[in-house]
Amino acid sequence: MKALIITTFFFLTGVANHAQNALFLTQGRIEYEKRINLYAQLDDIDDQAWRDLMKKTTPQFKTTYFDLTFNGNKTLYQPGRDNTDNNRMWQGPVEDNIIYHDLETHQTTSRKNVFEEGFLIQDTARKIQWKITDETRNIAGFECRRANALIMDSVYIVAFYTESITTNGGPESFTGLPGMILGLAIPHEHITWFATKVYTETIPETAIKAPVKGKKITNANLLSTLQDRLKDWGKWARRYIVQIMI
Repeated sequence: MKALIITTFFFLTGVANHAQNALFLTQGRIEYEKRINLYAQLDDIDDQAWRDLMKKTTPQFKTTYFDLTFNGNKTLYQPGRDNTDNNRMWQGPVEDNIIYHDLETHQTTSRKNVFEEGFLIQDTARKIQWKITDETRNIAGFECRRANALIMDSVYIVAFYTESITTNGGPESFTGLPGMILGLAIPHEHITWFATKVYTETIPETAIKAPVKGKKITNANLLSTLQDRLKDWGKWARRYIVQIMI
């Protein structure tokens, strides 16, 4: 009887400790590694000689880092640590995006530099019709579930989210899943974002602020501006627009 009582005690203690150690984050910081397959994107350029020259003089992949800080229903996505390897590559669009989300009011404020002009985009958050699947993947130590969706009518995206982080945000403008997006891919654009580490930091609410500088514009007006300025860019125009508007 004494042995049974001791065994039961340790069993119940183990269950309690497991419950206490379960990780459900409501605030912290996530580092994302963004990778672009430049060679695949260059295939849109019609000039064969120029395309071959670019492939000979630049690495295949461009890697940049972004940080997402979050506290409750607010997130702030902005450039993170530098990657000195990028000094050999050209500056692409949206490499210094700052995006603020108020997930409770579904409002987004973004600062994006386009054609050396800073735009401040204040609009409602994009509504994404996610389809959640049974596929799972471990990212940065978190078990994540896969979801698929289409945005901008035809852009296919794949996301992996974890319910262990209760804030339903993610990199760039991607939100709306029942947890934090730690992995994201846009296959046809050859771009991925994956969390490298999740930091369990205390994030004061005052540290998550919307950007304020830039020419105020809506997403619809920005899209119209891009379509007008890039009308002579051929196939490259669509890819450029997608990268800016995501």
